[in-house]
Amino acid sequence: MSCGEPHETDCSEVLDHLYEFLDSEMPDVDRSKFQQHFEECSPCLEKYGLEEAVKKLVKRCCGHDDVPSDLRAKVMGRLDLIRSGQTVPEHDAAATPQES
Repeated sequence: MSCGEPHETDCSEVLDHLYEFLDSEMPDVDRSKFQQHFEECSPCLEKYGLEEAVKKLVKRCCGHDDVPSDLRAKVMGRLDLIRSGQTVPEHDAAATPQES
């Protein structure tokens, strides 16, 4: 995604690190660059708003449950695959096969 306008920080970089921004897991200097980008780029700002809303909804609905570490690792691995554009397997090797 790109708005087609030149920015100091490229749209692809912003979107690749969006969750780090949302989770405040990046240095302040990078957060400032991203904030500047959101002020200049409405498509990225829209994506940020959507992801922020999803994150808040998940926290509200599921924020009280402990997530097993292996599940978290699996979900994060799949997200990394999706972000990198790789094909995500439809079925997990550990999933129970459906009976015919």
